[in-house]
Amino acid sequence: MPTVFYHSILSNLWTAVLVVLVFGGSIFVHELGHFLAARRRGVLVERFSIGLGPPIWSHRGRDGVEYRVSWIPVGGYVLLPQLADLGAIEGSSQVDPSRLAPVSYLSKLIVFVAGAAFNILFAFLVACVIWVVGQPEPENSASTRIGYVSRSIDLPGGGQTPGPAAAAGVLPGDIIRSVDGQSVSAWSDVQALIQLSSGRTAAGAPRVSLGLERGGRTVALTVYPRLAGEEGTRLIGIAPSTDLIVSDIAAGSQAAVTGLRPGDRILALDGRPMLSVESLLDSLESAHSSPTPVTVRRNGGEATLRIPPHPAAKPGADFGMEFTIAIHTAHPSPFAQLGEQFTMIFRTLGSLINPHSDTGLSKLSGAVGIVHYIHDAAQVGLPLVMMLTVLLNVNLAVLNLLPIPVLDGGQILFATVARLRGRALPANFIITTQSVFVVLILGMMVYVSVFDVRRWVRDAAIERVAGEK
Repeated sequence: MPTVFYHSILSNLWTAVLVVLVFGGSIFVHELGHFLAARRRGVLVERFSIGLGPPIWSHRGRDGVEYRVSWIPVGGYVLLPQLADLGAIEGSSQVDPSRLAPVSYLSKLIVFVAGAAFNILFAFLVACVIWVVGQPEPENSASTRIGYVSRSIDLPGGGQTPGPAAAAGVLPGDIIRSVDGQSVSAWSDVQALIQLSSGRTAAGAPRVSLGLERGGRTVALTVYPRLAGEEGTRLIGIAPSTDLIVSDIAAGSQAAVTGLRPGDRILALDGRPMLSVESLLDSLESAHSSPTPVTVRRNGGEATLRIPPHPAAKPGADFGMEFTIAIHTAHPSPFAQLGEQFTMIFRTLGSLINPHSDTGLSKLSGAVGIVHYIHDAAQVGLPLVMMLTVLLNVNLAVLNLLPIPVLDGGQILFATVARLRGRALPANFIITTQSVFVVLILGMMVYVSVFDVRRWVRDAAIERVAGEK
């Protein structure tokens, strides 16, 4: 017990350190972009804050800028009274903007875009580190071969429904080449495009088109996803092909009697290729009354063993072997890494605003979710933390440039409209609009955080049950 307790304490401390470095560091980089651009363009900087709300720590430098760390760790800001009145978030200014020199449209654009630009630059630098040191990933991560087609899938409210992929005629071994006409090269693309898809039947039921390769020929199938799983997302009941590499054999078990050894890779059972753990367990359930040949790769060659007859009751769980995932170190280029993140966020935003998709705000993650991801990544290793840093900074850059009041993109929109109309927008209009969006954004953050907490509690419960087993 003491060892587990100390390990938990150290793990949580390490997570806290990484949250400060990754989350706080990404916010700092964003605000640093605004700060340096404003100083470069001669714009008055009154305050530089990491976090929102009242200050935990504050110091006024010789340059006249107040530097502070604030209590609410969900953002940050650079107070620029010449450019934007965001008193509802940043606090009131001690300077009368009307007494300051006007700022050119070009300077406004440079200052507002600089935060996102710094996030992209930071993401690129971290991606360069990943490119050099490498990132661990499953050997078959670039494959879109289907390893398992489920006969049923779980519904969010309980109960099961027939697997949509199985009902449509999808088979294990099929290679997915496209989803709704978009080509795919990795399983993550397949998952994302299915979950974010917006196809519907005339009756309004979800629909997705799959382009498959089967035995060297092209097969087109229409599948009707169900909203299933813990998150109620579009699922069709498929799993990727995996290498069945034995990691452990229980002494005296059926696997030990068969002659299986750690390091064996199971290729086929009774002549049928085994492409996933699920398919192997299903096959073991049906092959129990007579000796069953199992083909394995061992020491560079192939060997055929025979599984003796065994009880039919839960043979997969009682067979006595565990599997490992073959991992290799990949070195994706920085441009490929950033391109993947940009693609993902634009797909998500497109699905979010598409009325025919099933993607809602409850599927998004906020500050609590980010902390959760950092915590999970910390248990795996620094390469995954760096990958998360790239993702976070690309998301910060894109989201901040959306034309929404309060965000940088909203300020660019106000400046552009004022430029086109030849005079500044009414101050009351800007203040009212921004106040409304402050309430909306804060409400959205609270709403999203509720679902983030639920996911964290659910995942912790699953981990606890797995640990007890």
